[in-house]
Amino acid sequence: MPRALLIVLDSVGIGGAEDADVYGDAGADTVGHIAEACAAGRGDQAGLREGPLRLPHLTTLGLGAACEASSGRVPPGLAPQIALKGSPKGFWGYGVETSRGKDTPSGHWEIAGVPVTFDWGYFPNTVPTFPEELTAAFVARGALPGILGNKHASGTAVIDEFGAEHMRTGKPIFYTSVDSVLQIAAHEETFGLERLYELCRIGRELCDAYKIGRVIARPFVGSPEGGFRRTGNRKDFATPPPADTILDTLTKAGRPVVTVGKIGDIFAHRGTGREVKPNGNDACLSAAIAAMKDLPDGGFVFANLVDFDSEFGHRRDIPGYAAALEAFDRRIPEIEAALKDGDLVIITADHGNDPSWPGSDHTREHVPILSFGQGVTQGPIGRRESFADIGATVLHHLRLGVNNSGRSWLTQ
Repeated sequence: MPRALLIVLDSVGIGGAEDADVYGDAGADTVGHIAEACAAGRGDQAGLREGPLRLPHLTTLGLGAACEASSGRVPPGLAPQIALKGSPKGFWGYGVETSRGKDTPSGHWEIAGVPVTFDWGYFPNTVPTFPEELTAAFVARGALPGILGNKHASGTAVIDEFGAEHMRTGKPIFYTSVDSVLQIAAHEETFGLERLYELCRIGRELCDAYKIGRVIARPFVGSPEGGFRRTGNRKDFATPPPADTILDTLTKAGRPVVTVGKIGDIFAHRGTGREVKPNGNDACLSAAIAAMKDLPDGGFVFANLVDFDSEFGHRRDIPGYAAALEAFDRRIPEIEAALKDGDLVIITADHGNDPSWPGSDHTREHVPILSFGQGVTQGPIGRRESFADIGATVLHHLRLGVNNSGRSWLTQ
């Protein structure tokens, strides 16, 4: 019986979303602009990387062709004929998000067959940003001396700004972004990791009334003298999907499911099977490859590689983002080596986060869809009108039918 592996390269968009202007993102293109910056020397960083963007394996799988189909241009260095001298192997195309928003839950839920048809709640870009009744409830239920921040902010910048005062007063740092999210940062040692998690559980309950998608624990360590750094103990407390996803379908059918990275958090731990949550892209990819090697027939591995987004996109770090793409590309042969006959791999993304774009938020973009495996035929799958086509294809490949929200490209 066939197996499947789905890898989400968090925020690796390829431009072109027709409604990007609604979100202030007209012209954003994560992969395209990174490639252009690298070609112009703006992706160089001593000791990290230099020169044009080099993604030979992803190009062989059709990334450059998908970029051209999406945006009308091939990013520098990703022209298919350079790597292939022919057509891409496997299926390649791009996906269009139908969900409202450009956030992580919307993208992942739609990938898994449940587009978001309702409007998320958002906090205004004011200071203070959170409603007084919400912060008062946090203070009372969390036995807090108060809160810091209370504004839209970059996660690293807000810790630098308020970290010392947080350690001195015991007040946690509250902040948000243009996404439907409330984030709470606290020092793992002086505030306590479990106390932070419990505060976020309280927040999950309180934020339901505001239709907020996620409450995120953002632990950090360090000191005012030596500086602060976030740790790998981030935890997302998400509202559950409003309908059954492919994870629910697989679980009800008794299929083995392994979820890697923050997938368990995104789906509120519903249908997420055995959850593995290492820290960092390399560790998550290693865990996904190991899971495939041991996966029983009919099983499914679903992985998210978050560093593209959290470490490089939000921080507007072009060299770091480029290096992370190249690091993933180098490991594609390991993915191929873990496959059996009949296995299907899909590589995609959930939204964009163009590091050349103003601000520090996600960008509304198309996403690449690269699909391959032993015995898988090849060719363009064109424009997919919903990310839900990805989930539909997984179910079709695993012989569990097709959900109503998407259309499998395997039936073409």
